[in-house]
Amino acid sequence: MTYAPFKNLLLSKFDAPLIARLDLRPIDLPLNREIEYPGNRIDHLFFLEEGMASLTTTFREGGQVEVALAGAEAVLGASVLMGTKLSLNRVSMRVAGHGFSVRTAVAALEFKRCQMFQDLTLRYLQAQFVQTAQTAGCNARHPLDQRLARWLLLCADRNRGRNLPLSHACLADMLGASRATVTVAAGLLRAQGLIEYTRGKIHLLDIQGLEDQACECYGAVRDHLANLAEYDAGTACSPMGTDLSLFN
Repeated sequence: MTYAPFKNLLLSKFDAPLIARLDLRPIDLPLNREIEYPGNRIDHLFFLEEGMASLTTTFREGGQVEVALAGAEAVLGASVLMGTKLSLNRVSMRVAGHGFSVRTAVAALEFKRCQMFQDLTLRYLQAQFVQTAQTAGCNARHPLDQRLARWLLLCADRNRGRNLPLSHACLADMLGASRATVTVAAGLLRAQGLIEYTRGKIHLLDIQGLEDQACECYGAVRDHLANLAEYDAGTACSPMGTDLSLFN
């Protein structure tokens, strides 16, 4: 089976033999599709081509707070390759899209080859860790209007456009705030001419203005992701999978 050029950042870097070994399966990913849920087995990895997924920490009373966003730079479920047997987080689609799935057993076999698939998967997991850590710090230290600007910019980067199909209720869940406080924060951004919104939709009017309003966390995550796929074909790798160039 042949595919058009991939939009997913990782898939676009893989050569034809690697793509063939992965045995990719096209998959539709509608809004709210659950990709992972705490305590469930991870049977497939997902490469997003279009759409946006949210990685959240879920609490016993049913509440959740977002810790990372994922788009066409992502391979979701890759924690299973690091030894995770059951999912620790909830991952669901916030913007509908599509992508490709690969069986965990197939991905694990390719990961053990200690070649490009392993290298770029680890790079993505590191980028996800950086985003999660930055988000934790941001939620603890920065005011809601700055956090909202950061989040909208990260969504726009992954949604490849200025129109976001997101409600205030969704924003409140993702930012760990009440709907009322999110409405106030969104009102401040609208008053500055940075965004406009109607029921269930947000339109970003001034990207540079949002960047000026956002905290430093947006730039930190964006810049790290920009370097995600800088694959060095000369990287040395030990039989156990350690990148020896890191110690040179």
